[in-house]
Amino acid sequence: MNRYKFTSVVAVLLVIAATSCDRDRKHPGWDYFPDMAYSNAYETYSPNEVFSDGKTLQPPVEGTVSRDALPFAYGTSTQERTRAGKELANPFEYSEMNLERGKQVYQAFCVSCHGEQGDGKGHLVTSGVYKYPVRTLVSDEMKGRPDGEIFHTISLGFGVMGAHGFMIQPEDRWKSILYIRKELQK
Repeated sequence: MNRYKFTSVVAVLLVIAATSCDRDRKHPGWDYFPDMAYSNAYETYSPNEVFSDGKTLQPPVEGTVSRDALPFAYGTSTQERTRAGKELANPFEYSEMNLERGKQVYQAFCVSCHGEQGDGKGHLVTSGVYKYPVRTLVSDEMKGRPDGEIFHTISLGFGVMGAHGFMIQPEDRWKSILYIRKELQK
């Protein structure tokens, strides 16, 4: 083997050995640019001279919609709720799978106030924790309400009921309405 090739092979092996060495099993190798590997992060609400407004936390780009949320085109007024009742229809059909999911959602989010039977006698009401009367879901008035109005009420709240749209996905809201209609309002 000629001397030049031998020196080249040894140099390559030394470079490989030097770059593959580690200090111990928990700390692999050396950092060539530690300022990039371990940059100092800004705290969320701390001042930041990098941005023109001097804030670290920047507002989202105008028109940005969260991945998990869809914009809801209705306001919180009674007129908007009535409009939602006229314009929105339940996209899900009655099926065992949809009813089962609707029951799970009802059990998780509704039963503590509206009760197992939908009669407004949930644990929070009967125990006295919640002082306001809760609307029954099994009355003739509720049976006559369009699904869109109920969807609107679940989404944005109405009266003393708070908004649940940020907690319950739209498809689960519709399925809970199916459960209320098919199982509770018999």
